[in-house]
Amino acid sequence: MSPFLQLDGLVKRFDATVAVDGVTLTLERGEILALLGPSGSGKTTTLRLLAGFETPDAGRVVVDGEDVTRTDPVARRFGMVFQHYALFPHLDAGQNVGFGLESLGVGGKELERRVSRALALVDLAGFERRRIAQLSGGQQQRVALARALAPEPRVLLLDEPLSNLDPTLRERTRREIRDLIRRVGITTVLVTHEQDEAFDLGDRVAVLRGGRLEQVGTPDELYAAPANQFVGGFVGRSSVV
Repeated sequence: MSPFLQLDGLVKRFDATVAVDGVTLTLERGEILALLGPSGSGKTTTLRLLAGFETPDAGRVVVDGEDVTRTDPVARRFGMVFQHYALFPHLDAGQNVGFGLESLGVGGKELERRVSRALALVDLAGFERRRIAQLSGGQQQRVALARALAPEPRVLLLDEPLSNLDPTLRERTRREIRDLIRRVGITTVLVTHEQDEAFDLGDRVAVLRGGRLEQVGTPDELYAAPANQFVGGFVGRSSVV
């Protein structure tokens, strides 16, 4: 049986810099994969290649048997939560969630129903008319999650999902995100430079350095048997085993 999502030999160059260098990964349906690495490791570029915001110089992206390497972002049916959420401050929470649905031609009562359902999914039922400025950082993040999930995407992409939150909120929000993804059962790829975050959220973790994949495995596998000194040093500082 083929994997649900495949990254097959992805390469991306920016002038003389090779940002992603032959990355190959597979995910099963419903699996959560964390891309972990320091700044400049290629993890965000890999996520952008998945989303369709960048086009690879070589390699393929395949989802559910469909080659989407040259498919535009909307047609891929991937949901994206950006690092800074990218919410529209002049729209209320419901309008933000409905923005992507409207671009797909959803309107009227169906739009209202799906917006309400998406907000309820992230525990923000009744928040449709709240202004973005009235929401806490954690609530804004959940609106961004609701917007990504409302069109019922095939894959969810998260770019540094906790980086803008106060440290005291991160652990609780991490649990909430993990529980939500489990409830929805959506295949998810997230980017982080935090070892604890990757180990707590990811079923498996892919460690990148300089655009190359150093190792992929479960948190226990990476911690117990790092492939090299870099992986050992990078994940060994985590308090999660």
